[in-house]
Amino acid sequence: MSHITWTIGDLAARTGLSVKTIRYYSDTGLLPMAQRSAGGHRRYAYEALEQLRLVQQLRALDTPIATITQLATGERSLGDLVTRALNLTRTRLAELSWRQATLQALDDCSDQERLRRLAVLSRVQRLSEAPLDLGRAWERVIPAAVPARLVDLITAQAVPEPPQDPSPQTALAYAELHALIAQPGFRMYWAAPHVRDKASLYAELVEAAELAKAAVAAGLPPQPGEALDKFSRACTRARGEDDSPGFRALMGAEFHTTVPLFRCYWQHIATLTADHRPNVGNTHCWLVEALITTYQHTGST
Repeated sequence: MSHITWTIGDLAARTGLSVKTIRYYSDTGLLPMAQRSAGGHRRYAYEALEQLRLVQQLRALDTPIATITQLATGERSLGDLVTRALNLTRTRLAELSWRQATLQALDDCSDQERLRRLAVLSRVQRLSEAPLDLGRAWERVIPAAVPARLVDLITAQAVPEPPQDPSPQTALAYAELHALIAQPGFRMYWAAPHVRDKASLYAELVEAAELAKAAVAAGLPPQPGEALDKFSRACTRARGEDDSPGFRALMGAEFHTTVPLFRCYWQHIATLTADHRPNVGNTHCWLVEALITTYQHTGST
């Protein structure tokens, strides 16, 4: 180790930093002083020059002084510092991309639509927390009696991640999900407040959706069949009613106002994922629409 020491002026001349800045680094503990001269002036160890250059390089990357101090004291390694800074940068870039997409979504529309979109987009306040918020909303909507495996099946398809490279369309679609699940009609339907055995109802609805997959995949319009019969029996049994054309008509009339919410929700999912294959959501919509269209002209009995 060299016994050469530097004055604060020496360090300033070699690094281009001001004496005031170097003194600040020294006072905060970032640049330990080796000793004082006989005249009381600060003297720094030979290694201080390289340490100052490292500080300059890190400051050029906007690394906070507090973080550099942790590096200097050994509390954090350079590799750890770089990893954390990279993760933070990625998060900020994602937030900026989201902000750009939302502003573009607000820019290309009429004044009336702009107000509507603003209300929708404002529901996603913090992008990093948005998936958790949407997942919690679904967990509040789905009855507590429903088995975890069914909850997981639904939320795995109903709670997508925010778009990685958002466009105005995908940013708006993602925010629409948060707005739709807050609709009272949406929450009330899935909560099934008048059904006692909610676990059985959900299990049978999932089975009915599975039966409808082939028709949905083939692009067939909503229509009668085994899947609709399964769906209708599940709903009527859950309500303690007899399955009849008249009661199916009553259910169809009841669902008529809520099915557009479901359809919009799953259309937004398709916009986000670019996946138009049958899933538990769009097959459920198909079944509800089949019930409505098949029995809309049937009188109650």
